[in-house]
Amino acid sequence: MSPKHNRILRDYLPGINLKFVVMLCAVAAMFTYLNRSDYSPVVLAQDKALGGADIVALQTLNKAFERIARQVTPAIVSIQSTQVVKPRMSPFVPQAFDSPDQGSRPEQEHALGSGVLVTNDGYILTNNHVIQNATSIKVLLSDKRTFTGKVVGADPQTDVAVLKIDGTGLPTATLGNSSNLYVGDIVMAFGNPYGLNFTVTRGAVSALNRSEGAIEDIQNFIQTDAPINPGNSGGALVDVLGEVVGINTAIMSGESAPGEGGGSVGIGFAIPINMARHVMDDLVKTGNVSRGYLGAHIQSLDESLAHAFGVPDTAGALVEDVPPGGPAEKAGLKNGDVIRKCNGQVVADSGQLIALVTESKPGTVANFDILRNGESLTVAVTLGERPSALGVHASLGKPPAQGTLAGISVQPITPDLREQLGLPATTKGVAISNLDPASPAAEAGIRPGDLIESINRQPVNSVADFERMAVEAKGDTLLRINHQGNGIFIVVSPTPEEGGNQQ
Repeated sequence: MSPKHNRILRDYLPGINLKFVVMLCAVAAMFTYLNRSDYSPVVLAQDKALGGADIVALQTLNKAFERIARQVTPAIVSIQSTQVVKPRMSPFVPQAFDSPDQGSRPEQEHALGSGVLVTNDGYILTNNHVIQNATSIKVLLSDKRTFTGKVVGADPQTDVAVLKIDGTGLPTATLGNSSNLYVGDIVMAFGNPYGLNFTVTRGAVSALNRSEGAIEDIQNFIQTDAPINPGNSGGALVDVLGEVVGINTAIMSGESAPGEGGGSVGIGFAIPINMARHVMDDLVKTGNVSRGYLGAHIQSLDESLAHAFGVPDTAGALVEDVPPGGPAEKAGLKNGDVIRKCNGQVVADSGQLIALVTESKPGTVANFDILRNGESLTVAVTLGERPSALGVHASLGKPPAQGTLAGISVQPITPDLREQLGLPATTKGVAISNLDPASPAAEAGIRPGDLIESINRQPVNSVADFERMAVEAKGDTLLRINHQGNGIFIVVSPTPEEGGNQQ
């Protein structure tokens, strides 16, 4: 080998990801072999006997996956839950495999799912929807032993549950670190799809930090194309180290939304193990989950909002409203701030920020890198404790349509209207009394009964203020709306025929 090649290997090989090298060798070997004109079963046998480099690479890859399967499968369990239900047509538990009895009287319904043994004395990590409302739970191990399962605790907001079986010296899976996952990493999904016990499928991490679909209240999913089907719920998503990096929970099927029935089309979702571990630890220790709480309503950015707030891209979470007395207000966060990083980690959208905050313990100091009026700032927030009944604030806004503020009629906030809408005495702005359903404002998500608090960040205190600002507003117009007590920002864009700033 030439000195030049030696230098290249010395300088660059240590930094190459081992997983990438193995996969690259395998792919190269397959293409090399398939491009040969003389491949046949006889040639294949000869290459294997001779130890050809291409076959050796494939064999090495196969052996690695076989070793992971042998290592993890004993810790995977099949869960059968039974509940007494009133008769209904075609019942379905998301991603659990149902086979309900039929009849007009109260009946027993069975659901099959999966779980992961995480301690040798019998604690099992699974999905809440696998065991929800169960009157009895049966747990089957890969060695055919059967146990009665007891629910230690469940957290519907993340769809995580913990079971306990009585045993000692049980096989366990090693929990990894989902923060170390990258798009393209190889993963394997373990579980019991359609009641086919102890099945293994393989794929890649397709995306991270998925929060679309409203599957759960708190979601920050790993997306994978490793086939996941009904019955896989609660099973393990495992990396090439044989460590559990996620808990399989839902799929996107060809004819349904995320979390609903149907077969796999290569889009599956798993709860990151870091989130699941936090929930499990709290459920085992106290029976309740303690989560960090920011005390602010947030929304994701689209191109129009990013432009309106001077943000270079759509990454981040826009602070819609900061209720008084909460952690955010005490730390100095303001309406219109855009949170770009949390403790040094880039925030992709509001769903990821919610996950990052709720994974933190109350009392933790979270450092937020924000943009405020184009200026970069760092705000340290001491997180409070998230109320147990608090759901995720869902923003009203839709993608802004084209147009202007024409079609909006407003009225002052009178005492009678304040009482009717349940508004506090400090509420400012004007109320939308009538709205043309074909207007750009309506298409942008604004509704009659909403309050307009500001236009292009200028406060609206009267009908006269609104009329003046509406005439002056040109191009994309930023409104702060109070919708049912929640403050949100919405951009209304002009229609093409009216001109204005077209982005």
